[in-house]
Amino acid sequence: MGSAEAPSPERAAGGTALAAPAATDTRLPRHAGGLGVGIDRVAVDAFTIPTDLPESDGTYAWTSTTIVVVRAFGGGRTGHGYTYAHPAAGALIVERLIPLVVGRDAADTSGAWSAMVAAVRNLGRPGIAATAISAVDQAVWDLKARLLGLPLADLLGRAHERVAGYGSGGFTSYTDAELRTQLGGWADAGFRAVKLKVGREPEADPHRVAVAREAVGPDVAVMVDANGALDRRSALGAAEAFAEQRVTWFEEPVSSDDIEGLRWLRDRTPARMAVAAGEYAWGPDAFRRLLAAGAVDVLQADATRCTGVTGFLLASALCESFHVPLSAHCAPSIHLPLMAAARPALNMEWFHDHVRIEHLLFDGAPTPTNGWLVPDAAAPGFGLELREADATAYRVWSWA
Repeated sequence: MGSAEAPSPERAAGGTALAAPAATDTRLPRHAGGLGVGIDRVAVDAFTIPTDLPESDGTYAWTSTTIVVVRAFGGGRTGHGYTYAHPAAGALIVERLIPLVVGRDAADTSGAWSAMVAAVRNLGRPGIAATAISAVDQAVWDLKARLLGLPLADLLGRAHERVAGYGSGGFTSYTDAELRTQLGGWADAGFRAVKLKVGREPEADPHRVAVAREAVGPDVAVMVDANGALDRRSALGAAEAFAEQRVTWFEEPVSSDDIEGLRWLRDRTPARMAVAAGEYAWGPDAFRRLLAAGAVDVLQADATRCTGVTGFLLASALCESFHVPLSAHCAPSIHLPLMAAARPALNMEWFHDHVRIEHLLFDGAPTPTNGWLVPDAAAPGFGLELREADATAYRVWSWA
């Protein structure tokens, strides 16, 4: 059950004291069949890690990435979760979500998720609130799996022994030489597909895609991602040009908010070029809208945005019902066990920026073999452990 007092807040970067969670009654009912182990406390940290080179895509440029890490403690175990978001997600977790989780049976993942979703109704669930829920939901699922001594893929029900990865980066800020080195390196490592960013300078994109094709050779699939930078007709023209280099995947050719535009393009792009979107779907209703409109050949889901493991499982179920394959967006350490358990799984993104961060901060981050990723069959939960000594230098915000 919840403790009588909330833990004392630490100070955020800059010395601003964070308010402790409201004095809410956290003595939530334990459900029949639960583990009989309550969640004792939750800690939240935000770390900002510089990129190795400047990065940009069709609509945004950045030189650092922030990850908000949540740890849920109970029964002598620690569950981990995280989201790539602003530290504001951490403040929201402290103020609104922790009181709903502390004291709850660690097995009650569904009840915790429902309570968190209800608690942000008037704040607006899409965006920061969805990322905050995502990190906490992951931590609760991870704690549950660790208490049961099971890898998360096995707790969810493993459907695949391995998942195909694709190398992803190819930022618009890269020179031709940097593009060749990165994409060619993935091809040499055994990846059967690579992806580069397009849309910032559309007139330069056919050349950049030709560089990518030359770097990976004829047998590796080339994929592109415009991050919604183009309008419908510009995207169609780009698709026709990319087809000359046998591009097989066009991600967010227009904004994912333009569902009609995605469907319009899907009806007109070359037959062997899949239209993909979904990374900015914040929950099951958004996934359903994309699928019901016939807007995508492949649905992407991101468990660091779509309300966590629970939201990702809902996306997988929707893909099955619409007979559309599922792809995991970014955050490979989180998505590997989820994709292993997702029957409609197609592939998962081995995203350069997140791969660096996850191997820098966590023990247990996965490593591909010939382009395939295999969940650790021995490590419970996600199999991740935060390396606090290494992470401390990057901490920008903390609450324990």
